[in-house]
Amino acid sequence: MKVSIIGNGLTSLALAKALINQGIKIDIFANKKLRKYDKIQTLGISKDNINFFNRNILKIEKLLWNVNKIEIYSDNLKNEKILNFENNKNLFSIVRNVDLYNSLYLDLKKNKLVNFKKKIDYNLLMKSNYKLIFNCENQNYITNKFFNKKIEKKYDSFAHITSFKHKKLQNNTAIQIFTKKGPIAFLPISSTETSVVFSIRGKKVVDLKALIRKYNNKYKILRINKIYHFELTSSNLRSYYHKNVIAFGDILHRLHPHAGQGFNMSIRDIKEILRLINFKQIHGLDLDTSICLDFEKNMKNKNYIFSRGIDFIYEFFRMESKTEMKVFSKSIKLLGRNKIINNLFTKFADNGIEI
Repeated sequence: MKVSIIGNGLTSLALAKALINQGIKIDIFANKKLRKYDKIQTLGISKDNINFFNRNILKIEKLLWNVNKIEIYSDNLKNEKILNFENNKNLFSIVRNVDLYNSLYLDLKKNKLVNFKKKIDYNLLMKSNYKLIFNCENQNYITNKFFNKKIEKKYDSFAHITSFKHKKLQNNTAIQIFTKKGPIAFLPISSTETSVVFSIRGKKVVDLKALIRKYNNKYKILRINKIYHFELTSSNLRSYYHKNVIAFGDILHRLHPHAGQGFNMSIRDIKEILRLINFKQIHGLDLDTSICLDFEKNMKNKNYIFSRGIDFIYEFFRMESKTEMKVFSKSIKLLGRNKIINNLFTKFADNGIEI
């Protein structure tokens, strides 16, 4: 059995590694290089997804920095915590994009089941004898022709990302503040470095260093690294497949980064693909387009509901930030004190939607 993957991003490589672990041969087609900000960007991976990644894709414990506490604040309540999630071991872990990418790439390069190809003839690819084709690129011939119908939303916002060096401390708490300008997240990378994502409404150029210093009340900053920005949108694809081609990764679902759940959704998609393929292999069946149909049937509604939930949280705090009212934040604060609801929030972030 042989499949192909179009794209060389993190999701593409993670999917490829998961498939070769099942003994499936893969051709990876890619024309594009990594984006510059991938070298500084970080990912938050939930505990459940880390366990899956270690078992079914690649052991990555050495790359991770564990976070055992999350604190959420709002400008309207000043220094009062709205929500607080805590676990003695860890709630989720942070990994640098470039570290995870390099680990996956080097592992794939030395595997005989994988063949990297640079030149792509999309028409020939569509007519080839691959059992399945996973399209992980947002912009190419196949995407534009077969996967262009989406439910899209523009936030009129830009994500500004960087990291900074600081004096050493016990750095295992992630902090998110819903400010009047947009949400800012401080994400620990190590005991001496923290990454920042600040989603600012309507502004492509801002003095991010000044904003970091304004909202930082914890770190003794030594140096702020280079800053990158990109426009924010969210989207959900209406159709997940065309014949034997499955859309995958950011094409399926793109989220606002305030909750750090985009890559987590892709890992859950990989988990479902593996489940469907394992079923075929156990029963001695060949890979066919029924996998495409079942994948869409099982994941489309889950992914849409989950992404709408993330968007609701963003819009909730955005509405509050336009006023001086504290009722919204105080309501969430009261809900967060309830252990059952707090556990539900934690489970939602860790496992996604379970239907």
